[in-house]
Amino acid sequence: MAGISVELLLASLMVAATPILFAALGEMVVEKSGVLNLGVEGMMIVGAICGFATAVETGSPALGFLGAALGGAALALTLFGLGLSALIGQGYVGIKPPATARLDLGPLADIPFVGRVLFRHDALVYLGLGMTAAIWAFLRFTRAGLVLRAVGESHDAAHALGYKVVRIRIAAILFGGAMAGLGGAYLSLVRVPQWTEGMTAGAGWIALALVVFGAWRPGRVALGAYLFGGITVLQLNLQAAGVAVPVALLSISPYLITILVLVVMSSDRRRVAMNAPASLGRVFHATA
Repeated sequence: MAGISVELLLASLMVAATPILFAALGEMVVEKSGVLNLGVEGMMIVGAICGFATAVETGSPALGFLGAALGGAALALTLFGLGLSALIGQGYVGIKPPATARLDLGPLADIPFVGRVLFRHDALVYLGLGMTAAIWAFLRFTRAGLVLRAVGESHDAAHALGYKVVRIRIAAILFGGAMAGLGGAYLSLVRVPQWTEGMTAGAGWIALALVVFGAWRPGRVALGAYLFGGITVLQLNLQAAGVAVPVALLSISPYLITILVLVVMSSDRRRVAMNAPASLGRVFHATA
């Protein structure tokens, strides 16, 4: 495509996918425990402003991301999160945050094409990929992961075995909030970087949908995040290249294409039901 660099497109894809990846992985862990948390959008936007404000006030992007994780974990209500973030963010409009440095990967970054695409990013891009592998290993090979999955599959059976279902689910929700907060902070500190009210623009809802698209599997969730990120970057590049397509249509294309993929992937209801945690969304009543 004339005017579009494939090398830059692929490198930008990794950046665009990272916020969604963090939020979707966190929500996947929450749903694995049997809880459907619809507050991802609120957690992301609170993380965006908490991370931005902390980084601006301290001059440290690292502390900004820590503040974002804490803010996202503390708040899980979408409407409250959107309103609170708008209130906190009033004094930060138009301010530039401290720059988040890229990792120095030495000779790897100098490899033609591959170096620019894969090895010239900040630590959060690689942390997102690392978390994908870590969550997969946690759920598959650790006792704690097995207990989490057991609670999500049958909270009554897990309770009968002596596991603290409510505590486990609260821990999962806090982790999911921290991950969503990191995703929001990545938007305000790296991808944009600035604070704008409502800047998540539905990213939290896309993250929720990607958990279903990924069949509650970390690798497939990551694939979905990179698909959405790729479409987002492509439509921006097409706009910049002056392609004769209405801007409004290009702007909504990432959401339309993601929804279309979700519809196709979810068409087999039996397969979706088999992969979904059996206790997802069911109310738990502790018995003596």
